[in-house]
Amino acid sequence: MNALSSIEESAISVNASKVISRLQENGYQAYLVGGCIRDLLLRKTPKDFDIATDATPEEVRELFRNSRIIGKRFRIVHVRFGREIIEVTTFRGPHAEEYDENHSDAGMTLNDNVYGTFEEDVFRRDFTMNAIYFDPQGKDMIDLAGGTADIENQMIRTIGNPAGRLREDPVRMLRAIRFQAKLGFALESDLKSSIGSLGHLIQDVPAARLFEEVLKLFLSGYGTAAFESMMENGMYGWLFPDSKRSMESNATEELVRLALNSTDQRIEKRMPVTPAFIYAAVLWYPFVEEKERLEQAGEINHAAANEAANNVISKQQLFTSIPKRFSGPMREIWFLQSRLPARFGQKPDRTMDHKRFRAAYDFLLLRELAGEQTEQLGEWWTEYQEATDERKLDMKQASNNGRQRKRKRKPRKKSNLNDNDQLN
Repeated sequence: MNALSSIEESAISVNASKVISRLQENGYQAYLVGGCIRDLLLRKTPKDFDIATDATPEEVRELFRNSRIIGKRFRIVHVRFGREIIEVTTFRGPHAEEYDENHSDAGMTLNDNVYGTFEEDVFRRDFTMNAIYFDPQGKDMIDLAGGTADIENQMIRTIGNPAGRLREDPVRMLRAIRFQAKLGFALESDLKSSIGSLGHLIQDVPAARLFEEVLKLFLSGYGTAAFESMMENGMYGWLFPDSKRSMESNATEELVRLALNSTDQRIEKRMPVTPAFIYAAVLWYPFVEEKERLEQAGEINHAAANEAANNVISKQQLFTSIPKRFSGPMREIWFLQSRLPARFGQKPDRTMDHKRFRAAYDFLLLRELAGEQTEQLGEWWTEYQEATDERKLDMKQASNNGRQRKRKRKPRKKSNLNDNDQLN
């Protein structure tokens, strides 16, 4: 326990300490709690700092003019210091013994504005490792749930019965998976079993909230590990049913894994990333299948592509919302895949001028790595981007000659008309 017995105080946010000081000076209890304490004990840099207090949201708001109350299901206060936001939460109390109007039929908490004591708040938290409290003023650490032992043993354990805690808030299943991916910890056996049997409850969560959870899973630098955990624990199919189904006959799983690995590498290099690219990979094969179905039904290529994209995106919106600022670029990445094979005349240069070309090119390379046969299309575009003007002309001519050789000539109809008659 020695390795987890102290916190590096210099790593604590100065602004968080200020908030705690003012709350305590005004007679309230206040502690740092949650992920920030867990990360400090692991000698990691916390992403943010959360505070728990016995002050109500209204009382906190009166003390800090630079604050605002947010939330409906459970009201909290954000205290802003420039770009840093300190989240202040009032101690929560226990739920009623029986499910009431604040719970859904499945047991999910709909209204959580029930305040309580410090001890009650400890045992209302989700995982033991997130229920360690620290007072930077008095230098006191309070661990009533055994969180430090679970951190030392690298174990993710719920406080209380796992099934009951997951029913209260099914998003906890995704949080457990995210912590497993981020920290490399193991899921406690009962928790793992409960996730496997209760995964369907995630469909009761609003699609907008699930989109935010997907971003945390896939765009935090450990997306590949999160995907592996989702697959292992049966959660992926509840969030992306069409993508999971397409894994039976296509290389969806490998394409998603490659896209997430590429995204993880970009985050590590501090390069920009976008959910549009991840969703393009997740839903690529469902889009291809739907497009082929529409073409077989008589739709022309362009119309089939548009309708297929609409159908696939609309269906996914039932599970995780996709804001238009991401669904638009995703569609463009898909549509550009059908333009990349056109390598003659002015078409290659027009394609390169498209604002989504680079993303579409990267996506093409991932498709090839996943096993799609494109006749070295990725290699051609890799060379073309760096080629001289003279070499570009040669490459386009070679591609055009190959295209003409492959084109099947239609048999010429016999006619009694001479050439002049055909022109008239």
